[in-house]
Amino acid sequence: MKYRPLGKTGINVSEIGFGTWGLGGNAYGPIDDRVSIQALQTAFDHGVTFFDTSDLYGDGRSEEVLGQALHDVRESVVICTKVGLLPHTGFSMPSDFSPPYIRKKIQDSLRRLKTDYVDLYLLHSPTMDILAKHPETLEVMAELQKAGLIRSYGVSVRSPDEGVTAIQQFEIAAIEVNFNLIDQRAIENGLFDLAQKVQAGIIVRTPLCFGYLTGHLRGDEQFEGIDHRTNWPTSQLQRWAKAPEYFSSLAESRKSTISQVALRFCLDQESISTLIPGMMNPDQVLENVLSSQLESLTPEEKTQIQNIYQTNTFYDKNAKQESLATS
Repeated sequence: MKYRPLGKTGINVSEIGFGTWGLGGNAYGPIDDRVSIQALQTAFDHGVTFFDTSDLYGDGRSEEVLGQALHDVRESVVICTKVGLLPHTGFSMPSDFSPPYIRKKIQDSLRRLKTDYVDLYLLHSPTMDILAKHPETLEVMAELQKAGLIRSYGVSVRSPDEGVTAIQQFEIAAIEVNFNLIDQRAIENGLFDLAQKVQAGIIVRTPLCFGYLTGHLRGDEQFEGIDHRTNWPTSQLQRWAKAPEYFSSLAESRKSTISQVALRFCLDQESISTLIPGMMNPDQVLENVLSSQLESLTPEEKTQIQNIYQTNTFYDKNAKQESLATS
């Protein structure tokens, strides 16, 4: 495993992190906490030090499992959790970023995580309008930092464009944002270049596009239990499921899996500090951590990926509207 600075926060992180959305049990179907704990401990044993969670995931269940699994090695890991996004279904995103709410929720998170501080505390998908109209939101984050409850803070943004705004207008030190082989908006809009220029840390979520860049999904699955992917129309799921076909020859030539190529592509972006693929069991952990050891993509391979991305449409901009119309 290799390690990188999280911008200028003073925090170093493993370049492959661990996204725990699925461990809450209300996003990727039912889970077994014992398997989740095994996955977390396997990740730590193989050099993963950055663990990303939220008080939203399973209404705190993800934080509880994380706290149970890593309590004995707390000082050797970097824990990031999030606040402000309220339970919801579909694409509506109710929130509460008021200071009283944040002060209460950090205490709840610390209790579940079995710790007295969080390394990185992120506002969970606020609009930039909220930050502009309510400066007290960032003020309370600074207050928590001064009190020693958090080491640093940042924003998990809704889009790469809002990531640019967060850095330019609010001088946010750490940004969590979507990026992967088939979603390169953070390159196109200059977010990565900006982050590197001002030394803002970049945490990449969805590096495997909700599991569709693993090559294991067909797009017509009947997901078990509560699964956020049921929010999307089948046409979009099938579009994502077809994407690995475009990169299969690249994976074969490198003797790697599609997942490893997808993660290696992200790691080759210099501005990125860490990736947080969702991992549900030890086998997924072992496959993903190997990406840190793989050789960087060659200029020719990067050109091939760029051509695939530019000549195909992997996301239907009307997908969310279509889903809302049929729900």
